[in-house]
Amino acid sequence: MSQAEGNPGVNKLARAIKGRIDREREAYSSLVLDFGEIQGDYSLKTNTFPKTIPKGDYMVCRQLTLGPTDTHLTYTIEPGNPDDGTHNHGSSGTHGGHVSGDGSHTHTNEGPHVHDVLIPEKMRKLLPGDRVLVAWVQNDAVVIDLILPASVL
Repeated sequence: MSQAEGNPGVNKLARAIKGRIDREREAYSSLVLDFGEIQGDYSLKTNTFPKTIPKGDYMVCRQLTLGPTDTHLTYTIEPGNPDDGTHNHGSSGTHGGHVSGDGSHTHTNEGPHVHDVLIPEKMRKLLPGDRVLVAWVQNDAVVIDLILPASVL
């Protein structure tokens, strides 16, 4: 029999140390959600981490990097024959060739009628002052998305 097996004080200390190690391991290995705010210098301040995290030391999900609201996101092509340029401007159409009073007209052999789609406000990139949802993945902070008040619904 070893000396540790026969010493209740040593056994109690060993159990206490093991319990502490297990709690620490569990705390750092689980995914924890947090709220945060993007600061003026794009650093991140979260509710649970005591220090501001510099811009280069946290991660963001891809959709939060799309750009400002006036940036081109994609484009649309009017359905129908993609080669004839037929499209509708509604009753406010201002150039000739109108087929009817709704502003529809054709540009024969002009190619498809294309519209740019700009990034909407709800999909814009992060800005200072934004409230965000943060996932803690071990020691890394990952900004998941913007947090908006329910009044925007």
